[in-house]
Amino acid sequence: MLKKGLLGIGVFVLVIVIIGGMLMSSYNNFVSLEENVDQSYAQIENQLQRRLDLIPNLVNTVKGYASHEKEVIASISDARARLAGAKTVEEEATANAELSGALSRLLVVVENYPNLKADQQFTQLMDELSGTENRIAVARKDYNDQVAVYNKRVKQFPGVIIANITGFDEKQYFKADPKATEAPEVDFGGNGG
Repeated sequence: MLKKGLLGIGVFVLVIVIIGGMLMSSYNNFVSLEENVDQSYAQIENQLQRRLDLIPNLVNTVKGYASHEKEVIASISDARARLAGAKTVEEEATANAELSGALSRLLVVVENYPNLKADQQFTQLMDELSGTENRIAVARKDYNDQVAVYNKRVKQFPGVIIANITGFDEKQYFKADPKATEAPEVDFGGNGG
């Protein structure tokens, strides 16, 4: 009878140890996945910062040629400030889309200034900005891929139980602003060009 009691206690302890090991493993997996999401998001922020650093130089170069295009230049400055002050993924995505739209309008304005397009500094800045835009796109894709892996783990069984117990919540995707699909409108003040 004593052997049966000890055997029962041993089996119970073994089951508790196995369940505890599974819980720790699952928790550690959530920590790793969340860290991957955070790391990917940091890459987006890194590239957005690079773009924010390039924009003042680009704007100053354009100002010298297109001083009367103040509205476009102001919209870029405003959008840049909103992106720099964004606090959440959603705010950052919206500000990013707004800045992209403002930059698109700037490119349309630049078409009216052949000397500006030929300027070496402007060309170099545009090349750097183009490269940065590509890096941002890659970083956003990588981030969204990591969010998908993480969110699947949070939603699937048994991960959903562990996530609820330990406080791991779904992450937001870095989505484009719905207005980003609209072509930017450029008004040249009705001067026919």
